[in-house]
Amino acid sequence: MPLSPEECTSMQEVREGVDALDRELVALLAKRFGFMRAAARIKPERGTVRDEARKAAVIAAAVAEAETQGIPGPVVADMWERLVEGSIAYELVEWDQLRA
Repeated sequence: MPLSPEECTSMQEVREGVDALDRELVALLAKRFGFMRAAARIKPERGTVRDEARKAAVIAAAVAEAETQGIPGPVVADMWERLVEGSIAYELVEWDQLRA
């Protein structure tokens, strides 16, 4: 089990912690993309995949949570912009494949 950031005293420990956390993040992303597959299955019309109001709300919520956690909101906003756009693209492909 990796150390917490506060416990690290070497770059090797930092790297081990980052690598372990990256594996967890990818696992969480896989679960998030599972929800995108579910959305593609549930949405009756392709045009409903892109929802700009929902996109803005998701990004705003992530920024607010980032700021609560003490990390830079603008960095999280940029990351979530890419995440949400990637999710939309993925959902469109899934939507099309389900109805091919």
